[in-house]
Amino acid sequence: MAPTVTDATGQAGANGSADASAATGTAASTGLSAQAGTSRQAGATTRTVTELADGRELIYYDRGTPPTGRAVADLRPLDAVAPSSEVRQDPMTGAWVTVAAHRQARTYHPPADECPLCPSREGRLSEIPAGDYQVAVFENRFPSLAGEPGTHPVPPALDDPLHSRGPGVGRCEVVCFTADHDASFADLDEDQARLVLDAWTDRTAELSALPGIRQVYCFENRGTEIGVTLAHPHGQIYGLPFVPPRTAKMIDQAARHRAATGRNLFDDLVAAERASVGSPSADSPSGERPEDSRIVLAGEHWTAFVPFAARWPYEVHLFPNRRVPDFTGLNEDERAEFPRIYLDLLRRFDRLFSDGDRKVRAPYIAAWHQAPAGHEDELALHLELFTVRRTADKLKYLAGTESGMEAFMNDVAPEFAARRLREVGQAGPANPATASRPTPGTTDGTTPETTLETTPETTDEEAQR
Repeated sequence: MAPTVTDATGQAGANGSADASAATGTAASTGLSAQAGTSRQAGATTRTVTELADGRELIYYDRGTPPTGRAVADLRPLDAVAPSSEVRQDPMTGAWVTVAAHRQARTYHPPADECPLCPSREGRLSEIPAGDYQVAVFENRFPSLAGEPGTHPVPPALDDPLHSRGPGVGRCEVVCFTADHDASFADLDEDQARLVLDAWTDRTAELSALPGIRQVYCFENRGTEIGVTLAHPHGQIYGLPFVPPRTAKMIDQAARHRAATGRNLFDDLVAAERASVGSPSADSPSGERPEDSRIVLAGEHWTAFVPFAARWPYEVHLFPNRRVPDFTGLNEDERAEFPRIYLDLLRRFDRLFSDGDRKVRAPYIAAWHQAPAGHEDELALHLELFTVRRTADKLKYLAGTESGMEAFMNDVAPEFAARRLREVGQAGPANPATASRPTPGTTDGTTPETTLETTPETTDEEAQR
């Protein structure tokens, strides 16, 4: 059940006039329980739809009634965006590659006082015309995919199977999680994180309804090591006109599993990981997890675990315990628990490489996988979160085997990674090497944790032996 996202109407649009019709029309297209009129519900999510100076859509998401002037005009002298991208199919693998040469000119590491994602202020106008905001979503000025989806569908490889191509139509949006330039997603409180979830859900409903969109992909890149060019806390949403390679592999594996067992692959996967916790015994006090369990967090509605064949040194998958195809399928109980679980998980990644003298924000990619059109019955909503850092001072580079052959070689055993992520829980110290075992059955606000006893000299390689 998707949350109610109510449109704010009657406020000044980008042209200075009341723009109620635009907001109401957008609400009707989402498929959510949206209605015209300003929200008066305490804590309800309200959105204000407006336009930037070059015609791109901008949406503000607020908890409760938004401030007046949310739809303040964008006064920048911007030319209309004219991206030129195309998609080409690799004849050897069938994968689609997007060619977007215009992105070479995108904004690259601007100084903090020129950040285009901060609110506008006198003397410095940004992509966000308002003087403050809670969550803002807008069309990317340098999109990899742009144009009206469905007007030019990706063509099948018929006449020229070696050179199949099409225009790069689709939708690329930027999601600003907070107006605070120096914050990160992990710094948000639970109400702010829930607002981001509501925005993801609203955008998923709207973009997936567009003709020609096969999959809606929400993700966050964090850290210069990942390649992020804007430091402000933000993510992106892509409306893809094709099924990307990793999703295609999941579709194939789910079909194989169904044919072999008669069951759903993702149901079995989550059940197997949750079963690894085991039952209490004399050697495993109530609530403690076996040393080889890959569970990191297990709530009533969500489970986070390191995958059995993890590709990255520290990689966690987060699933709702009840399989749903995308964000719109989550019920209110699942939405209510999500902020606590997700924030806890991100904060553990930040503690992973920090110690008492040094705080290290882990560079990561948070990739939300949602079922593409036509595969809602088999694929499952889930997060794949991973960092490219393998120790506080070492990065995991994709070199010959990974980049050349797509064959990952992991430097850290998944079971060891899960233990490390458990021991840096909310109640524990930042440095896992000095962590002490908590009293059996105690909790950090999520679920009881066990602790791996290590010494400062313990290395990843020694731990695996």
